Amino acid sequence: MSELPVGQGPVHITLSMGPQLARPVPAEVAEALLSAQITATAGERSGFQLAFDLTKNGLINRALLPEGFFDPKTRVIVTVTVKGTPEVLFDGLIVRQEVGTSNQPGHSTLTITGEDLTLLMDLEERTDRYPNLPPSDRVLAILRRYADFGIRPDVYREKIAQPPHENLRVHYQTGTDLSYVNELARANGYTFYLEPGPNPGQSSARWGPEVRLGIRQHALNVNMDANSTVDQLTFAYDGTAREEPQARWQDPGTRQSTLLPQPLISPLRPPLGRRPTPALKRKTLSGTAKQQREAAEAELLARAAVSADVISGSGSLDVNRHGYLLQPRQLVGVRGSGRAYDGDYYVKSVTHNLRPGSFQQNFTISREGLEARSAYVRP
Repeated sequence: MSELPVGQGPVHITLSMGPQLARPVPAEVAEALLSAQITATAGERSGFQLAFDLTKNGLINRALLPEGFFDPKTRVIVTVTVKGTPEVLFDGLIVRQEVGTSNQPGHSTLTITGEDLTLLMDLEERTDRYPNLPPSDRVLAILRRYADFGIRPDVYREKIAQPPHENLRVHYQTGTDLSYVNELARANGYTFYLEPGPNPGQSSARWGPEVRLGIRQHALNVNMDANSTVDQLTFAYDGTAREEPQARWQDPGTRQSTLLPQPLISPLRPPLGRRPTPALKRKTLSGTAKQQREAAEAELLARAAVSADVISGSGSLDVNRHGYLLQPRQLVGVRGSGRAYDGDYYVKSVTHNLRPGSFQQNFTISREGLEARSAYVRP
């Protein structure tokens, strides 16, 4: 969808709801939708908030709300269609509803708030053991439990292989599936999130490195007069954000402790800026001495990578003016902000704000250093 120009085409919202298998809502519910806000962030759970007109004698107030149509754990799928091409923006569950009643006609509202389907993985704590399974295979075993909700695993092998040794250590899960999967992702410098689509009722569960290679999205143009496509773009450079982690590992045979060498983060996070920022802080990791050496090296790499992005940008755009839907968790170029801040960035988060006649996106982007690595930015 990001490759298809939006132009000045109309934007249609399709709303589906149901206990597990969501179906298109009645026409009266779709017509009562006042606004939709959907947020997708790398490495975090996505969320939505929908507001409906709560007419006193309307179908929602009279029947659907008291009969449980908007109860928590009801599945909600939001799809936008531009020029006949649908894009699934969200697939998740209701967690909260609020009713605001007003004396003025037309001002009573029903607001529902929800989270994506990773909520299912966070509802039940369990204790489980995974003998002779590396981290990625443990994640696959967990994700198979949610196949009935259309969740397809998109799992990558660890950058530093950690062959299991059942005779030395058996890995246990204590807590929810989501907390354990996120814990494994953090230990390897990976992210975990659900990407809805491509069809309603389907989601892709990515457990792997951030997508920092491949085709860039169409550029965000700022301060370029008539060619500007972004209303506002603000950058920040935090020199204290980057850390140089240090980790020690103890050989179980000799009891000798050694300082692990500093890893190269480029295999995990290919650089986007020409001038990388030096680390001003040193941090000693705890608990690595008694780990398997490969696991300690993976944790050192993860810690170095996660603090690398010291440049962040935030802004907003009108989808019709920009001409394309900006997708989160992908790369995008910036033009018009000057030599220091032009170039490619990783899109950390996007918030879609939809109202009748308006489709705005607020976004945040990041990278690890100043100046573009290439003189070319995709228009």
